[in-house]
Amino acid sequence: MQSGQIMVGDHQGIYVVKLVGDVRLNLCTSFDSFIDKMFSHSEFRGVVFDMHETQGVDSTTLGLMAKIAFRSAERKGGRPLVLCDDRGLLHLLDSMGFDALMDISSDADNDAYQAEPAPLKCNTPDEQSAREMVLEAHRVLMSMNEQNEATFRDLVHALESEQTAKAAANH
Repeated sequence: MQSGQIMVGDHQGIYVVKLVGDVRLNLCTSFDSFIDKMFSHSEFRGVVFDMHETQGVDSTTLGLMAKIAFRSAERKGGRPLVLCDDRGLLHLLDSMGFDALMDISSDADNDAYQAEPAPLKCNTPDEQSAREMVLEAHRVLMSMNEQNEATFRDLVHALESEQTAKAAANH
């Protein structure tokens, strides 16, 4: 499987997030920083996820996609558009309830955006930042629906317990 890359761009306030290859946790702290920058722009109008070249995504990446959908709704940016024609990925998005947060299109010829995305510079996250981001992403996934809440409950509790134990050890 091709190692992952996240490409980003914008055109007149419509942001394009292109996920290429196998997108995993190691890319996500930089992606999380980009999300904060994207929503700080006053001209923000919406988000398009281009998943035509995506081979796989982990749950942390999915959590950040859900975070974008929630923040977009808060900013009146509408529902993000996901462009994806991979049956496995479409099934994954559907099974996790993403259709409640995003408009999903399998139309391979959809040129709904004009931005030319460029690679997002990804720094290797330190262990603490990565843990916090994984925890936040999975809390977002849990908040989407009851099935996700049940699926990720044990992981989130384990990460929270680990965080509490580390904090206690440092005091």
